[in-house]
Amino acid sequence: MKVTLRIFRFDPSVDEAPYYQNYNVEAEPYERVLDCLNKIKWDQDGTLAYRMSCAHGVCGSDAMKINGRCALACQKLVRECEADFILVEPLPSFTVLKDLIVDLNQFFERVNFIRPFLVAGEVPEKERLQTPEERKKMGKSIRCILCACCTAACPVANENENFLGPAPLVQAFRRIFDSRDIQKTQRLEQLDVEDGVWACLNHYECTRVCPKEIPVTKYINITKGEIKKVIGAPPE
Repeated sequence: MKVTLRIFRFDPSVDEAPYYQNYNVEAEPYERVLDCLNKIKWDQDGTLAYRMSCAHGVCGSDAMKINGRCALACQKLVRECEADFILVEPLPSFTVLKDLIVDLNQFFERVNFIRPFLVAGEVPEKERLQTPEERKKMGKSIRCILCACCTAACPVANENENFLGPAPLVQAFRRIFDSRDIQKTQRLEQLDVEDGVWACLNHYECTRVCPKEIPVTKYINITKGEIKKVIGAPPE
């Protein structure tokens, strides 16, 4: 079947403004949007810029906006794109570096801010064990691949540039409820600010677009409840 992709193009070094360019490719319904992009880049237009790496939904590097919704190009199938053409755009709320590539520096700075690693004191002689019940408290948060789809889709993140964002909050949730981490209270205090966990207004867009099916909004709300339990009332 012939598929038309309408792709956002913008190279700040040469273009005065963004524009859209149409490409036609032959693709089977079971092929992915990433396969179509590769056909365009390899056979039609080598100037098209986008990120990709594992191509199997593990690295999250090919996150973009497909037919109006943030998703991974390696997961989105041609037959799932119910439109006359497939509209491909960069993740919203991020600065475009070129075409479908956005600047994720600030995103990863905020992830690093919450210390996305285990703080567990001295190194033990043996591995740190967890019971199945303790492991269950972290839920699906360990699936997060930091693709940034949740942050790009979040209406609050689009309006409030100081909001920490859904992905860092998921990373924080994972450590707060990790029985091996010794800084639970400090982590909760770090999120107990106006632009931290309390900026989330429960739009649920983060949960709807997460390619790993993480209940992001639910985890943010659980964190709010934990702050009230451990620290007390939220800031005025």
